[in-house]
Amino acid sequence: MAYDHSNELYLFHQGTYFKAYEFFGAHKTKDENGNTGTVFRTWAPNADAVYVTGDFNGWRADMPMNKISDRGVWELYTRIDFDNSCRTRYKYMLVKDGRASFKADPYAVFDGTHKETASYLYELPDFHWEDGGWLEHRGEAMYASEDKPPYSTPVNIYEVHLGSVKRHDDGTYCTYRELADFLVPYVKWLGYTHIELLPVAEHPLDDSWGYQICGFYAPTSRFGEPADFMYFVNEFHKAGIGVLLDWVPAHFSKDAHGLADFDGGMCYEYQGSDRKEHKVWGTRFFDVGREEVQSFLISNALYWLNEYHIDGLRVDAVAAMLYLDFDRAPGEWTPAPDGSNKNYESIAFFKKLNTEIFRQHGDVFMIAEESSDWPMLTKPVYAGGLGFNFKWNMGWMNDMIKYVNTDPLFRRYEHNCITFSLMYAFSENYILSISHDEVVHGKGSLINKMFGSYEQKFDGLRCFLAYMMCHPGKKLLFMGSEFGQFAEWNNNKQLEWFMTDFEKHRDLLNYTMALNHFYLSSPQLWERDLSWDGFRWIKADDKDNNTAVFTRMSGSGEFLVCAFNFSAVSHNGYRIGVPEPGVYKEAFSSYPTGRPAAQSEEIPCDGFDNSILLDLPPLSAVILGYEPVKKKKRTARLNAVSK
Repeated sequence: MAYDHSNELYLFHQGTYFKAYEFFGAHKTKDENGNTGTVFRTWAPNADAVYVTGDFNGWRADMPMNKISDRGVWELYTRIDFDNSCRTRYKYMLVKDGRASFKADPYAVFDGTHKETASYLYELPDFHWEDGGWLEHRGEAMYASEDKPPYSTPVNIYEVHLGSVKRHDDGTYCTYRELADFLVPYVKWLGYTHIELLPVAEHPLDDSWGYQICGFYAPTSRFGEPADFMYFVNEFHKAGIGVLLDWVPAHFSKDAHGLADFDGGMCYEYQGSDRKEHKVWGTRFFDVGREEVQSFLISNALYWLNEYHIDGLRVDAVAAMLYLDFDRAPGEWTPAPDGSNKNYESIAFFKKLNTEIFRQHGDVFMIAEESSDWPMLTKPVYAGGLGFNFKWNMGWMNDMIKYVNTDPLFRRYEHNCITFSLMYAFSENYILSISHDEVVHGKGSLINKMFGSYEQKFDGLRCFLAYMMCHPGKKLLFMGSEFGQFAEWNNNKQLEWFMTDFEKHRDLLNYTMALNHFYLSSPQLWERDLSWDGFRWIKADDKDNNTAVFTRMSGSGEFLVCAFNFSAVSHNGYRIGVPEPGVYKEAFSSYPTGRPAAQSEEIPCDGFDNSILLDLPPLSAVILGYEPVKKKKRTARLNAVSK
């Protein structure tokens, strides 16, 4: 066939072809005579020759591709037709200096996994989506209006690793469809607004959890076909639950069939030895300054949003991309031209990525997993920021894990772990994350991070979860933490669901559900979540009693008083200031007591004119709603006047 591809090639080589997956890879097509065939295209600028090999030609080098671009784009039209029901395998054979390598298709939408390293001839199905209502709601929830700022909606995320959340009795994987049928009602019952999936793009090693990828455009075949993953997303959307994906633009696997040394030279990876590899991860870094790599990655991000209706991406390892000296010793990295450790190519890439994402999809999440204090990460590009709209608050996470792991007798010396996060809580748009990274590699499960006896661990976790829900910022919790799994997360086993047969774990699960639904029904906890308009300290510095008390406010001025006792003893008759005179009733508690309502008194405390007395059990959270003082009717006087 002779078609003019000059526009596609120009955009690709300029780094602005944002639907490159529609051009590259293997696609069904018709020739000028109407005959159905397949066209293969790949980018291999260093190769001397490229061949298509597969089940259809006995894996022989008898189907040479034609070079259609001086900068290394190759193409072959064949009369091969294919059916999605058949697993027809193929690879590219790339020859450089007489040496041949066999590579899976970087743009394949369906790949084998584990030892099945080839790509499959597969055309994305014309899936019948039923999520129009969800997508309309998604847009309404994200945007600002005259009476509300942006992101003034509840966001409470359940983080899931599909390979270990649930398995068959014999230990084999559940399918995407089985996982959807299990997870959708469970997540809905628990009251989460979103799930976030550890990477689902095809990866050869289970123990990488999906972070060392070979097939960036292929949902892993561990759990089924692309159509099955579409079903998975569709079912969550039908239930009113968003689906977020972990996305990995920093690095890729060095497996022989993947992107490493793709065409016999440095193609997708950085060429300099100081930036080519990440020693600890054993992976290659993407050369995000190269235009063709930009087209590959930005197209990939949009691919998940366009083709699978994904609601946002959590971008992995942002700090590793922003800093030239990330995890490198002196002498192992080369400074930028200005002498700094900033990777200006990555800075430009993130701005380009986020600008294009929000140009096409203004209502999705772009979440940065970034462990430093890089400024203006979640500010718009036009305002000088990197353009993400959320960032994981890893500082808060580290402080709070340290605090709850400390003996309450000594928590007074760590009180800044509670207060420090409010020094920067509104400098970025934060998500408070208790993720998979905190419950693996010897760190122990979340409940085992709580100091104390068996009973105290459950009390402490309930208090901690309530504190997390009331602290400014959106929320994320890793699977298994909701029912207090004691065992550290193991990606090769399903969660210990049998633990919910035990009373303490079952009660914790029900508590998490009740807390989540309380959050959903309380606009005070999310309507003004990203500014001081929604938060005010009442008692910030009572370190000797291990307490923290503050208010959370909605846009209409309604407020909750949130009180936390992180000590192991009761504080009975504990006086706190309150913003308004009136009656304060228990709205939610981690330690239900049926305590009576408290009438405010005109006794100054904590800088307020009025105060109340509270009984705070050990390791407890008490959240109070407010009712204003009712004016007394002077009935007798009115009667006298009327006579």
